Amino acid sequence: MERIGIVGAGAGAAAAAFALEDATAETSVTVLEKSGGLCGRAATRRRDGLVYDYGANYLKAADERIVELVTEQLPTGGLVDVTDPVWTFDRDGEIKPGRDADDHKWSYERGLTQLAKRLFARTDATIHRETRVERLVRDDKAGTWTLEDAAGNPWGPYDVVVLNPPAPQTAAILEASSWDAGWRGSLVATLEDVSYRRVWTGVYHYPFELDRPYYALVNTDKDHAVGWISREECKPGHVPDGESLLIVQANHEWSVANDGRDPERNLAELAAVTAGLLEDDRLTEPDWTDHQGWRYAIPEDGAPSEPLVRAESTGLYCVGDWTVGEGRIHAALRSGLEVGERIAADCRC
Repeated sequence: MERIGIVGAGAGAAAAAFALEDATAETSVTVLEKSGGLCGRAATRRRDGLVYDYGANYLKAADERIVELVTEQLPTGGLVDVTDPVWTFDRDGEIKPGRDADDHKWSYERGLTQLAKRLFARTDATIHRETRVERLVRDDKAGTWTLEDAAGNPWGPYDVVVLNPPAPQTAAILEASSWDAGWRGSLVATLEDVSYRRVWTGVYHYPFELDRPYYALVNTDKDHAVGWISREECKPGHVPDGESLLIVQANHEWSVANDGRDPERNLAELAAVTAGLLEDDRLTEPDWTDHQGWRYAIPEDGAPSEPLVRAESTGLYCVGDWTVGEGRIHAALRSGLEVGERIAADCRC
């Protein structure tokens, strides 16, 4: 039996576990997730009968493989498609039609976290939540890995380890780890060099319905305090009729400048900017709000493949959108599927 340990339960990790189900030999998969949820930045919350995706906004039908996964290999019950378009705005707040390049904008009635839940449900993986892995220990003689959590508890040994956290967090785990490979330092440096855009997200609920011809607005020149505004009521099953829920994501510069500031102040400022952009003063007074800061929201570049390939020769694999430098859920899914297949081939599973 091939023993596989996965650090993190994001979309990439879930896809890797799913792909391993097709292995010809028996595998034992253990997933250690630091939080209480699944699917990483494809995150969903619920409140007062509403459902909202407050991280990634939707899954794009990027290629035939993702389409097949979502529509044929996974259950389609509750799958929803946002049909309203995405419009644009510039630094001056001028709104224009016309950036609806995505054929599908998928979520689920119960939110995007359903992606990881449905992928893991098709596997025999054992998932341990609220378990933060802090270091790896390599046994070169046995060719195995042991994971150590924040409480000092060992997990394993594993023949293969898959790392799913964002590149800087993966680098921190590897930096604290124990093994003598001469290339470990270069791998850590490579991952530390992967840069990310931060996003501070405000969530605003209103007891009235907004009448707009678009699902979302995206800032095209990246020179506005707000980078994205979307309407969760455009996703079937998310918001009751007669209500509105806006997801407002600040741009990188604003998010960095206001990181650590009083959240209520940030929420009020973004609400005022949103009200001005949408020309509706009612938007300055939501009846409830939520927020989330994403330090590692969107990778701006990917890691060079050579250090990652070298690590795979020791049974150490990395998955996630950062491995290809495309901050989208479909990129994370594709990364996980491909890594799972490589593990199966490399281990002759």
